[in-house]
Amino acid sequence: MSTPVLRAEFAENFPDLCLEWQAADYPDASLLQLNEPLAAELGLDPQWLRTDAGLDFLCGRASGCYTQPVAQGYAGHQFGQFNPQLGDGRALLLGELDTPGGLVDLHLKGSGPTPFSRGADGYGARGPMLREYLISEAMHALGIPTTRVLAVIDTGRSVLRSGPERGAMIVRAASSHIRVGTFQMATVLGAEDVSAQLVEYCLQRHYPEYAGGGALALLEQVMNTQMHTVAQWMGVGFIHGVMNTDNTTISGETIDYGPCAFLDAHATDACFSSIDTTGRYRYSQQPAILGWNMARFGEVLLPLIDADPQAAIAQAQEVLSSQGSRFDAIATEMWAAKLGISGRPQAPQVVSLALDYLRREQPDHTTFFASLEDYAAEQTHPLWQAWRDCEPDPQRNNPVVIPRNHEVERALSAAVQDDWQPWDALLHALRHPFDADAAYPELLKPAAAEWTETFTTFCGT
Repeated sequence: MSTPVLRAEFAENFPDLCLEWQAADYPDASLLQLNEPLAAELGLDPQWLRTDAGLDFLCGRASGCYTQPVAQGYAGHQFGQFNPQLGDGRALLLGELDTPGGLVDLHLKGSGPTPFSRGADGYGARGPMLREYLISEAMHALGIPTTRVLAVIDTGRSVLRSGPERGAMIVRAASSHIRVGTFQMATVLGAEDVSAQLVEYCLQRHYPEYAGGGALALLEQVMNTQMHTVAQWMGVGFIHGVMNTDNTTISGETIDYGPCAFLDAHATDACFSSIDTTGRYRYSQQPAILGWNMARFGEVLLPLIDADPQAAIAQAQEVLSSQGSRFDAIATEMWAAKLGISGRPQAPQVVSLALDYLRREQPDHTTFFASLEDYAAEQTHPLWQAWRDCEPDPQRNNPVVIPRNHEVERALSAAVQDDWQPWDALLHALRHPFDADAAYPELLKPAAAEWTETFTTFCGT
């Protein structure tokens, strides 16, 4: 195939929000993993991507493919504290690929230092980059909006973390990398005209049916999309771990898998991130944090909502104040679907009983929903009679396979040493989360409690 040519819409439209930059030179780079299903979806030939020309394209060094790679700037609230300048410290937007489904960003992560690096080296290590590929593919297979990894590149150089580690870079695909923090950066710059342009660009790119609707329409659509995404997180027991505003995308896609984890036992206060010392982003807190992030989004949009500050506040508050009840309705329907009782008049009451049962008994989250009949046959809790009275649909769509934390760690530890058998088995199973036959026995059961008690995640990606 001919070398793809990427567009540069973000770079050309928002020069104030990005810096032209080049990826580090990796002369010994090689292709470590290629996401062939994603390549096909994007209209890219997997066989060509495996050639030297394809590798050059993936590494951001193919002449004529890119108008100009850029490091995107953004600000953000990190653990509640505002940082006015974050940005792509080890990443570059190569450009946008024009696909039948719309524009798709191709983005390097681990591509070397940029002016946003803030003293960091800008490189990536093999384990964290493989982790992002693994978890994002699992999320995609579960039907949850997510960025995805097109390729993992061995950079051929070592990076220094707790010790020397093998370097790697990912090529990430996303419907865009525009974040709440992107708008916060425009506000820091005092560039209201840029903010207004960014509002319309995001509406046209992500919510075209609301194009021309202005800042209030964008606030409402992002809030709605993010509510559905976070509800799906809750349904599969996903804990993001770092829900900063710079990780809250305008598209609603999940981004940044560094400190994430999945529930084994349904512990609502579960928090595994080494940097979340207060449990701010624990499992049960995620809906509330989304509300907080959307309030920060609303704040930076106020000048664009109405020229009268009081009128702008009133209009934004009307949208934001509805989030609690709207999220509850979305989440209740999600839980009802998992219980097989969607549309039943008594569904809200049964969902409430089920959530109370989960909090009290703390069963394995995934096994519970995959084996409801077994629990109902063995338990006397009021939930089960109420559930049976609903005549639940036997064709419930609950996963039997999730990225079990202990199995993810085992596969990554092996892959770092070039033992790909555990990785291949896990990736295959995670791409078929509703098929028990695709899994291996250890993936269908939780880790030992003593392992989970000491398990900690890190922001390695």
